[in-house]
Amino acid sequence: MGRNKLYEGVAGNLVAYACKVSFQQGFDGYVSFTAKTQLIEHYRKTLNAIPSGGQLMIINTIAANILVDKYFKNA
Repeated sequence: MGRNKLYEGVAGNLVAYACKVSFQQGFDGYVSFTAKTQLIEHYRKTLNAIPSGGQLMIINTIAANILVDKYFKNA
């Protein structure tokens, strides 16, 4: 988003980890979080998160599998 890409991919990695834990705990990869308004579209595009009213975003099983495969394919 910004000019300095020092932290690029960190949010995706953290959400992917949350999805991995969700699978391990029997929640089918589902994760929800509250996004800053200006980042809703960014998270929709980069994480396949689904806006669910207001600032609530949801990662469903399909999106969670994509993220876990992307960040933990060798784990």
